[in-house]
Amino acid sequence: MGGGNAKGIYAIVDFDWKEAPEDCPIRWHTGDPETDPWEWRMRVLEERDDIAYGKVFFGASGYITREWYPYFLAVRRQGMVFDEWYDEGKISQMEKAIYEAVCENGHAALHELKAACGITKETSGKFDRALTNLQKNLFITMCGRKQKTNKWGEGYGWNSTVFCTVEEFWGNDLEVDISQEEAYESIRKRILELNPEAEEKKIKKFILG
Repeated sequence: MGGGNAKGIYAIVDFDWKEAPEDCPIRWHTGDPETDPWEWRMRVLEERDDIAYGKVFFGASGYITREWYPYFLAVRRQGMVFDEWYDEGKISQMEKAIYEAVCENGHAALHELKAACGITKETSGKFDRALTNLQKNLFITMCGRKQKTNKWGEGYGWNSTVFCTVEEFWGNDLEVDISQEEAYESIRKRILELNPEAEEKKIKKFILG
């Protein structure tokens, strides 16, 4: 898990910004890439090629290594591609619009997606849910950050998260010959190695998304 909350599963930093011990160097929202966990998620995406980050567990952020990504794919997508999910009615129109906007250029920043999908104050909630669902079901993933630009090409404001398809992120190199059941049990076993006290109900929710 990311965000300083293990949610009964596992997190390297298991306290949030309100609970950081006095003598702990870890501090959220300082902008220091060495000690700010909020910056670590982008360092992972910019400095590593074997870890993905996104809203993948309990509707919240988390990390999945390249080693374990195929297991989560086997469990959550069950060997299907996006079009197959859409044909089976598992994808909303908003999710389809977001996914197509990401695919159009290979990647897209959050502000670009909102513009492409014509998001208003009234539809922002539906957009946020669709964006989370696409990450949870491992169709898109975060891949970096980008500033808005003015008409002169100058950056301004806060950075926006950039998304790409999972296949683009990993380079289509995630095939593994494993069933959904085998993948589930492998992940479950790994969770219990990291946290022997993890409850079955939370384990199931963590694995299935």
